[in-house]
Amino acid sequence: MTGFIPGFPHDGIVTINRVILKPQYSVEDLEERVAMLCENVKTYHSGTGFVGGFVALNSGQISNEGSTTGQVVESSLKGKEALIITFWRSFEEHEESHRSRTFQPLFKDVLELCENGNEEIAYNMLWSGAAYNDEQARAAQDAKERYKVA
Repeated sequence: MTGFIPGFPHDGIVTINRVILKPQYSVEDLEERVAMLCENVKTYHSGTGFVGGFVALNSGQISNEGSTTGQVVESSLKGKEALIITFWRSFEEHEESHRSRTFQPLFKDVLELCENGNEEIAYNMLWSGAAYNDEQARAAQDAKERYKVA
């Protein structure tokens, strides 16, 4: 399925940075510095490969229904760990953006907050999709029943 991320090509690249805040920094520090970095990427790289992105903060909640690592009820990284996830047309365009003279100083400001240094991993998109609307969900459920597919 395509179209979940408007403008994201079927062979696009997803990059993920994992940030663990040093004790002396706050989530607000992270938000401010990442906002500056993201604004720079949107301004200077929207026409050269950047499609979109988001930043997510560890809420502390752990799904015991979806985890196989025990019955922990709260993550020790609650409020300290964030993922910066970006979507690019190609890895080459992503790399070029990071060589930008406007990007590097802002990137260093974010790295200053990181207890874990930084490793940005690029992934090839295999699937993306939005939820069905009510009508589509009913039709899909009916088809599963009709054809006995789990």
